[in-house]
Amino acid sequence: LLLLLLQLLALPAGRGNRTGPDSLYVSEYFSQSAQKLSFYSWYGNAKLFHFHVPEDTVLLRWLLQASRGKGPECTNMEITVHFRYGAPPVINPLGTRFPANATVRPSYNISITLSSPVQNTTFVNITTPAAGDWFIAAHLPEAAGRIEVKGFSTPCPYMFQADMFVLRLTEMPVLQPGVAMPQTIVSPAKPLHVKVFIPKHATGMRFELRSCVTSEQKACAVRVVLGSITLPQSFQRIITCVGNVNCSLALDSPPWEKWLQIMVESLGTANASVSVEMLASFTACRAGSTSSFLNFSSLNQSQAGPRPGSSALPTGEASRNASDQRSFCLQYQPVVREDLDVVSVRYRLLNGPSVPVHSISPTLLLLNLNTGMDSGGSLVVNLLLNKTSVSLANATVVACVTAASPVLSLNATQNCSTAFFQGYPLSMSTSSAEAMLIVLYPQTDDWFLSLQLVCPKGQGECNAAEAKVTVFAYLTPCFNDCGPYGQCSLLRRHGYLYAGCSCKAGWGGWSCTDDTKAQSVGAQNLATLLLTLSNLMFLPAIAVAVYRYYLVEASVYTYTMFFSTFYHACDQPGVAVMCIMDYDTLQYCDFLGSVVSIWVTILCMSKVKKILKYVLFVLGTLLIAMSLQLDRRGVWNMMGPCLFALVIMIAAWVYHGVKRRHCYPSSWKRWVFYLLPGITLAFIAISVYAFMETNENYYYTHSIWHVLVACSVAFLLPPRDKHKKPWAWSQKLTCRYQICQNDREELYAVT
Repeated sequence: LLLLLLQLLALPAGRGNRTGPDSLYVSEYFSQSAQKLSFYSWYGNAKLFHFHVPEDTVLLRWLLQASRGKGPECTNMEITVHFRYGAPPVINPLGTRFPANATVRPSYNISITLSSPVQNTTFVNITTPAAGDWFIAAHLPEAAGRIEVKGFSTPCPYMFQADMFVLRLTEMPVLQPGVAMPQTIVSPAKPLHVKVFIPKHATGMRFELRSCVTSEQKACAVRVVLGSITLPQSFQRIITCVGNVNCSLALDSPPWEKWLQIMVESLGTANASVSVEMLASFTACRAGSTSSFLNFSSLNQSQAGPRPGSSALPTGEASRNASDQRSFCLQYQPVVREDLDVVSVRYRLLNGPSVPVHSISPTLLLLNLNTGMDSGGSLVVNLLLNKTSVSLANATVVACVTAASPVLSLNATQNCSTAFFQGYPLSMSTSSAEAMLIVLYPQTDDWFLSLQLVCPKGQGECNAAEAKVTVFAYLTPCFNDCGPYGQCSLLRRHGYLYAGCSCKAGWGGWSCTDDTKAQSVGAQNLATLLLTLSNLMFLPAIAVAVYRYYLVEASVYTYTMFFSTFYHACDQPGVAVMCIMDYDTLQYCDFLGSVVSIWVTILCMSKVKKILKYVLFVLGTLLIAMSLQLDRRGVWNMMGPCLFALVIMIAAWVYHGVKRRHCYPSSWKRWVFYLLPGITLAFIAISVYAFMETNENYYYTHSIWHVLVACSVAFLLPPRDKHKKPWAWSQKLTCRYQICQNDREELYAVT
């Protein structure tokens, strides 16, 4: 394994051994079990892999292994693999629309083509990756939409496995703020890695590289890379320093309370070493907020419920805060994180839902999403401006949502970006007082909401102005619960949970808001009527069974018609739905009635003795009920009883034919007008059910299946026994004496 790691990571000689005295690098290997890929129709079809990259990692290499089966059903296939840092990748293979106000940034992806059964191996290298959670999602192309009966066809297995190799430094040098640190770059093949810790409330960072000297006394040429790579977007800052002139780089709003990795590599000749001196300095910010006593007082007040006419702050305290805000570069608003359920969080402001916004310093709200289990949902931020609170009609409230660090200069540049993150801007005014933002799968981090008042003629006219903005922020598994035409499903990969929307009735999109291929309400009503009313075709079969004295069979057909009707009424997407009981119960009863109907019909055709027939009825029904509980959609749950009943029927017919010395059934009319049409209808029904149904034509192909099966039953039921007369209610309901006749009367002698 060590030789494999050395080969894959291409480690420098003598650097990969953990036990060596001069060990600088440590190689680590992480693997997850292979997963069977699926054709894509919604996010649940994508197979997710979750890895954690350790700190001080300088090289990351993904080993992607894909393979397919060897059967004739396996064809050339293209696998799409998506990568993202901090959260599962947001993908859109079907090209559908996202919900309004949702932020979408294309994921980084590659394609792997499988053209032979030989395993395909692909490497993806990332230098200086960001430490933390990394996600990989893999899937096949769009699903064809054909409904395949389990057991009729064997799908080709496409397998995918992702392994991660990392190379990290055991003791990365730490650059202390304000302290110059001399370092030497041995060769261009061995770049220098250092790190610096960014404190909280840092508004800016300045990095300087000076005293650059080469061993060959030539012009110094180095390249400096600040930050780590994150996918799909990377915001590394790169500068190239040439000569002995000092070079520097300034960063605005660097990530708070995180290690920033710095890589310096030589651009000179291979044998020349480079000596440099590095210096990092920070500018800090003084943050203002309400006192702890007031926070606890507001918390108790919010838990007890707001009182009419109550205020978040006393008058004296509010005036004191207004006079002191000039000395702060930002104003904190205390926020409480309230966990409601899995991937469900509500953020509650202690001083009430409305926050004051000024022009001198931004108002800041912290939205904590760093538990590691929050990235599988959607972060929703809704802002509402109180128009009466704004004294200036042309003033604008500018907001920015960022991760890792806030934007503190909205009034100057109105640029919603930090050193290593592109934020999400929002704005409100008296003409447009509401703003909404939906962040799909927010990355694991501390998120910040910055708000500031901006005036077009300059900040002078806004100094005394104040705006009230109502903030609603929450984390939900699925935005708007996927709407009326979708179902929010909680997905799991090992211990990691995330959510996705499964759409119905032709609707699509991330939150089932894309109505490009949606069914109209009329089409939904038509589908429900076809699938339910087509079961009424069992009425002729029931009438024939009752007329011919097959009362048990008639009761089974009635049971099947009832539960099939109400199961399909409950199974419909959209608005045309009616469920008289639990969906799973209706589905089980529908499947049970369908298989038992076939079972009793074929046994009735076999013309075995009544006692044996009823024993087989009960025993077969019990076995069918057991098999459906084990695998409800297996093809052998239907084919098994059918084949066994056919064997019994053929054996009984052969027995009757041998006994009577002629073909059974003996009447050619029975064959031509009943058996052959019934068998033909049954074969057509099975063909439609097994090979023609798709998601788009299901409502009429399955209705045809109902009609054909019910009609075939009416044709296949055998005639009544010759000794039984037809139903005559005038003879059955009489009050006079009658002479009873029994063609099979047996006499017993009593002694």
